[in-house]
Amino acid sequence: MKRWVGATAAAMVTLAALGMQQSSAQSSRTIRIIVPFAPGGSADLLARVLQAPLGKELNQTIIVVNRAGAGSNIGTVEVARAAADGNTLLLTTSAFVVNPALYETIPYDPFKDFAPVAALPTAPNIFVVMANAGGGINALSSVIATAKADPQKLNYASPGHGTTPELTMELLKLKAAIEITNISYSGGGPAMQALMARTVDILSIALPVVQSQVQGGTMKGIALTTTQRWQALPNVPTFTELGFPDITLATEHFLLAPAATPPDVIARLTKAVLTVAAQDAVKERVRQIGYDPISGGPELAKQWIARDVPFFKELVKNAKIPQIK
Repeated sequence: MKRWVGATAAAMVTLAALGMQQSSAQSSRTIRIIVPFAPGGSADLLARVLQAPLGKELNQTIIVVNRAGAGSNIGTVEVARAAADGNTLLLTTSAFVVNPALYETIPYDPFKDFAPVAALPTAPNIFVVMANAGGGINALSSVIATAKADPQKLNYASPGHGTTPELTMELLKLKAAIEITNISYSGGGPAMQALMARTVDILSIALPVVQSQVQGGTMKGIALTTTQRWQALPNVPTFTELGFPDITLATEHFLLAPAATPPDVIARLTKAVLTVAAQDAVKERVRQIGYDPISGGPELAKQWIARDVPFFKELVKNAKIPQIK
């Protein structure tokens, strides 16, 4: 009997040790957060705000990897095909829910290929010009007047096909009956650099990419998609007050895992993300950059995706935006 008890106790100790080793091995694995855009855009900035506190909460090393290209489809499909172990995640924008409408075919299914981890802070979109831009382009009214007088004169930078900044400008073009040429970049960073280099006349972008430049006077905000003026930029008018109440698109952000990721792994990641997002220092940081610090778990992310995919299909159709083959 004593021998049996001793053997059982030894076995239990061995199993406990193995469990600790497995837990340690899991926590020692590096998590890759894939951002499907070039550095400097809203998804990239948000990923880097979350990187250190989330790594601390999970007790894992987190690296942010930029996989730009094809309107975010390259990085997105990389995560869809990754091992479903919780160590490869996608931090993406509204492009995730716009691309099914904008592209003739896409290499992923937004409903079947991913397990939502969290809905992350959103960002309004803004039109900006260089503060000392020539040609009198210093307000939305002057943009519209110039475009009406010469449809071939103006161009604008967007952070990529399928992004809400691009759709914001396309909505304005539709509602104001004007033409402005779209020059699409691989992310918010390159699009911003194009404006600063004066390659383009106007930039349509998520606010966090340019808020500091507008506050510092390098750039001038001429219209914002919020329904009320943004507290940090009280001098920037909204599209609503400028006569375009339907132009209120924001850039959403999602954290997603491959579809087959085990529920307990998703739950662990979600708990950590929401804990970090609720920290006062993190909330203050995202506000300072230009995000609304809203966040929620998988159910909120699923609600956004279920709402947005048909919404953008209808929007793209009504705006007569041609599909990309």
